[in-house]
Amino acid sequence: MNSKTRKTKKQASVVKFEMNVLSKEEIAKRIKSIEENLKASTWRELETQGKFAKNDKLSFISDEMLIVGCDIGSETHYIRAIDVRGRELSKGAFGFSNTAEGFANAKAWVLNLAAENDKKQIVLGLEPTGHYWFALAAWMISNGISVVQVNPYAVKQSKEIEDNSQLKDDRKDPKIIANLVKDGNYGMPYLPEEIYADMRRLSMFRDQLTEDRIRNINRLHRELKIYFPEYMNAFGKIDGPFTLEVLKTAPIPTDIITLGTEGLRNIWHEAKLRGRGYNKASDIVNYAQGSVGLTDGTNAGREAIKWFAKQIIVLDGQLSEVEDILHKKCLEIPYAENILEINGVGENILAGILAEMGDISRFDDVKEIQKLSGMGLVACSSGKHKGQTKISHRGRKRLRYWLFQAAKSAVSHADEYKQLHVYYTTRPDNPLKKMQSLIVIACKILRVIYTILKTGTKYDPQKLLKDIRYPEKQQAENVA
Repeated sequence: MNSKTRKTKKQASVVKFEMNVLSKEEIAKRIKSIEENLKASTWRELETQGKFAKNDKLSFISDEMLIVGCDIGSETHYIRAIDVRGRELSKGAFGFSNTAEGFANAKAWVLNLAAENDKKQIVLGLEPTGHYWFALAAWMISNGISVVQVNPYAVKQSKEIEDNSQLKDDRKDPKIIANLVKDGNYGMPYLPEEIYADMRRLSMFRDQLTEDRIRNINRLHRELKIYFPEYMNAFGKIDGPFTLEVLKTAPIPTDIITLGTEGLRNIWHEAKLRGRGYNKASDIVNYAQGSVGLTDGTNAGREAIKWFAKQIIVLDGQLSEVEDILHKKCLEIPYAENILEINGVGENILAGILAEMGDISRFDDVKEIQKLSGMGLVACSSGKHKGQTKISHRGRKRLRYWLFQAAKSAVSHADEYKQLHVYYTTRPDNPLKKMQSLIVIACKILRVIYTILKTGTKYDPQKLLKDIRYPEKQQAENVA
């Protein structure tokens, strides 16, 4: 190789190096400009100004937006990026940890891609997986990156569109999610704030404590069926205070016989219990004397019964504390006290509904909440086939549970809802089954709650009865 050729190659390498330096500087300037102008749009900006329909979602995804799909994991998340036409701008999936350092690395990665492809804004689409996405969504929004979420069912159904393969993994899912966002198939995530965040967490904690209590009661039933099969006749209510005080001291028949009638009464007296339970002391001793329970392994059984009884007492105290706090939080919401005027809808039920529903201002119509609860009506019909209409069961199952509890309680305690229930189940045209009627009443209670919270109006039982169309009234209207 002559000197002239070497000189030419050297000059070319220098020029190439200078171009790379300039491009890096230019990218750094673009990144800085993009970062300064990043603006995260949330449900407050998009959903409280009117219905955020499919066309609005498509308009929100603009040409100058980098669309990032994220597959959520417990420890590691994976992201891929596309443009508005679905062309992938990333060379592959980028993995990052569920930590502040990992989030910063992900932001730097998407900013670099946005600068290289002349994008001004960034939207991150994710598949809500358990509770692992909460921290990531909050961090990205606080750093100017819009966050939207796609339905996990839609991701599952779309997995073969990408590569005609049933494969579904952490590296393929981000691109599927990004394409769903591109096509407007997404929703705005809602993370409760302030009092609603406290209520949501307290409500979940109450549910967890209730589940623990039921679990311990079931285990207590099992032990007593082995060592004291007559316990239901002796005690009656197994989780009552009189029963639990006895079981944590004298859990098996031989212990009860040793204590005797006066010993049982002393236990209840020291626990400061009041009521008619003292009269059952002699009956409990008699059942213990005639018990056919096992006598082997009683040492272990004794300790197990004691432990379960003590756990139930502790859980009762914790539940009482949580419910007191939850009730106080509930009454801080404007007009919530007006809802309590509905007979049968107490503080427990109302707190559960409000905790699951969240801020009422994000809904433009009560049907949105009905859909959120999974009580929206759906039917599968085609041609001459007319499918059965039923509720979707998709949405927040805890909200659906509390609304159903409200319906059952209102039908039992409120005269207006009793009349409605009778009317729906006995009307001449299209009578409903009892379960269907309760679902309809649950939706009606939801409309009442929505109206009261939106307008601050007082509850009026007579307005509910306008739905009842008596045969005489119908005939008079037909004649007129």
